[in-house]
Amino acid sequence: MRKKHTMVQKVLSYEKEMSALETSEFLEKTEEFKRRLKEGERLKKILPEAFALVREATWRTLKLKHYPVQILGGIRLFEGTVAELKTGEGKTIVALLPAYLYALEGKGVHVVTVNDYLAQRDAGWMSPVYGLLGLSVGSITSDASPRMRKKAYACDVTYVTNNELGFDYLRDHQAVYIEQKVQRGFHYAIVDEADSVFIDEARTPLILAIEKQDSVKLQSLSDRFVKTLKKSKEEKEIQSKDLLLGEIPKIDGDYLIDRKNREAVITENGLSKAETFFGISNIGESKHKIYLHHINLALKANYIMQRDIDYIVKKGEVHIVDEFTGRVLPNRRYSDGLHQAIEAKERVPIKKDTETAASITFQNLFSKYKKLSGMTGTIATERKEIKEIYGLKVCVIPTNLPVKREDLKDRLYATKEDKYRAIVREVLHANQKGQPVLVGTASIETSEELSHIFQEAGVLHRVLNAKHDKDEARIIAKAGRAGAVTIATNMAGRGTDIRLDKKALECGGLYVIGSELHEARRIDNQLRGRSGRQGDAGKSRFFISLEDKVLSPYFSPQKVALCKKTANEFGEIVNVTGTRIVRNAQKRKETENFGLRKNVYEYDKVNDQQMEILYKERDRILNGETKKFELKFTDQRILFLQMIDHLWKEHLKALEELKQNAAFQGLGQINPITSYKLQAYRLFNNLVDNVKDAYLKA
Repeated sequence: MRKKHTMVQKVLSYEKEMSALETSEFLEKTEEFKRRLKEGERLKKILPEAFALVREATWRTLKLKHYPVQILGGIRLFEGTVAELKTGEGKTIVALLPAYLYALEGKGVHVVTVNDYLAQRDAGWMSPVYGLLGLSVGSITSDASPRMRKKAYACDVTYVTNNELGFDYLRDHQAVYIEQKVQRGFHYAIVDEADSVFIDEARTPLILAIEKQDSVKLQSLSDRFVKTLKKSKEEKEIQSKDLLLGEIPKIDGDYLIDRKNREAVITENGLSKAETFFGISNIGESKHKIYLHHINLALKANYIMQRDIDYIVKKGEVHIVDEFTGRVLPNRRYSDGLHQAIEAKERVPIKKDTETAASITFQNLFSKYKKLSGMTGTIATERKEIKEIYGLKVCVIPTNLPVKREDLKDRLYATKEDKYRAIVREVLHANQKGQPVLVGTASIETSEELSHIFQEAGVLHRVLNAKHDKDEARIIAKAGRAGAVTIATNMAGRGTDIRLDKKALECGGLYVIGSELHEARRIDNQLRGRSGRQGDAGKSRFFISLEDKVLSPYFSPQKVALCKKTANEFGEIVNVTGTRIVRNAQKRKETENFGLRKNVYEYDKVNDQQMEILYKERDRILNGETKKFELKFTDQRILFLQMIDHLWKEHLKALEELKQNAAFQGLGQINPITSYKLQAYRLFNNLVDNVKDAYLKA
C-alpha cells in the first residue's frame, strides 16, 4: 500500500505542470503518450503523467478534481482488481483515469454498466473530458441499431450495458457476412456495479434464442388445466432422482409443492385428470411427453413463480425482475417455455416459444478480456468468489472523508406484523423531526405492502420499484429532502446519489431502514451505504422477523418457540441467541448461492471452451483465412456457416440433456461435473465430424 501512495503523490506532483497547459496542448499530450507507447514505453511508466492530465481535464470541463483516494482507486483499476469504493465516492470519474490510459493503446476500452440509463448518462457526462483529451466516446443501449453499435465499439471508449455486450458477442458469432459484426475485440474493461454483474447475474446465462414450432394453443390449454387442480396438503422436498427417473409422487392432491427447490410436480391423481382433460389414454407414452412438459411448466408458472417478486406485468408483457437489484432485466426471457407459461397464466399475449441458438455466462464472457477490472460500493464479503471465479483481487479504497453514519443494532421480531408496526413507529418518529427516511425492501411485493400500511398510518411517502423505474431519477432527487419518506427496492439509486438538503443534514441526515435481510450481507451494506455519503451524517437499522423469506427455512419450530419466549410487549426478541441464529442463516444462504453460481460456471466453462474452438474456426471461414475449409463462392460459405450454426444449436440441446443425466450420475457417487466433461468431450468430437461432413455438402 505504501508503494501505491507513493504513486498517488507522483500523480499529484504533476498538478502544476498540467494546470499550465493551453487547451490545444491536451491533444498534443495525448499524441505524445501514444508515440511513447509505440516506441516501447510501458503504460505504467506513463501512468503518473496520464492520470494528472485526466485530472486537470476533468477540472477544466466538469469542475471536478480527483481526490487522492480517487487516484488510488484509478491505480487499482489499472492493475486489474475490483475496487470497493463506497457510495458517493465518485466512481464515474475514477473510471476516467484507467480508461484514458488503456485507450491510448488504440484497441478500445469498455466501461460496462448495469442499465441503459447509466450507459447513456455516463457517456454523455464524461464526453467533454474525453473530447478535451482527443479521444472518441460512444454508448450502446438496447435500442441501438447495428450501425450505431459498430460505430460505438469503434470509439476509443465505449459505455455499454453488460447484457448488450454479451448479446452483441453472441450475435457477432452468428454473422454470415463480416460486415455484420459490430465488436472489435476484448482489450480492457471496467465493470461498474461489479457485484451486480459478477455475482447477482451470474446464475443466469445470456441466451440468444430463435423461434421454434408454435405451441401457443397447448400452453393455453395447460394453463387452463392446472388452474383446476387441487394442491396436496403435503409440502416436501422433491428428490432429484425421482424427477430424473420420472417417478410420480403417490400422495393425496393433484400436485405437490417443493418450496425449497422451487418446484411443482403433478401427482398420480393429477395425471389421471390430465388424461381426461386432454383426451389421452396414456400420458406416460413418449409420444405424449410434450403434454407433461407443458403441464409442469404451467404448474411452476402458477404455483411457484410470483408476480411482483419474480416478474412484473407491464403494458401487456411479462418482464423478469432481478431478485437482487430489483430492476427489470431487459431483453431477458425465462427459457424452455417457462416465460410463455407465465404469459398464459397472466392472460397476456403469448409469444412464440424459442430454442437456444447460443448462450454464455457473464463469468465466461468477461474471461475473454486481456485485462479486466471492476468497481462497486460493496464486494469485500465476496473476495473468495471473485478470486476463485474471475481471478481478480478485491481491494477496499478508503473514503475521502470519515464515515459518520451510525449503524444501529438490528431489531428482531416474532412476526411480520410486529415488525411492520415497529417500522411505522420508527418512521413517524423520524418524520416528526424532519429527518428523511429511506425504507429498503427486497421485493416489489413488500414495497407495495409497506406502502399500503404507510397510507393507513397517514405517512406521506413515495415508492420506487421496477414498476416506477422511469421516475427513478426524480424520486431519488427528492429522497434527501427534509421530511421525505421513500420506500424502495434494491434499485434505490444505484449509480445515483441521494443528496441531502441543509435542513435534512441538521435533522441527522438520511435514516436508512431495512425492512428485511437480503440473501447476502453485501446487499444489506449497499442499502446502508445510501446514507453517510461524503462524510454526511446519517444512520441505519434493520428490522427483521422470524417469518422473513431469508430466515424462515432455517428456523425450526423449537428455535422459533425459544426466541418468542424472550419477546417484549412489542413482539421484539431481545436475546443474543436469536440474533446469532439470524446472521448464521444469512451466511448459509450466501454459501448456498455461491454453490449455485459455481455450479453454473463449471458446466458453462465446458460449453465455452468448445464454443471458443468453434467460433475461432468460424471467424477464419468468415474472413477467408482457413485452409482447412476452402470455399470459393460466397453462397457456399454462407451455406456452410448456417450449417455450422444449426449443428451448434443441436449440440447445445445434447449438452443440456447431458447435464441432466450428469446430475443423476452424482447419485451413484460419480462427480457430475467430471462425468459431464468426459461425455461432452465425446459429443464435441461428434460435432467436429459433423462439421466436416457439412463442408463436403457445401
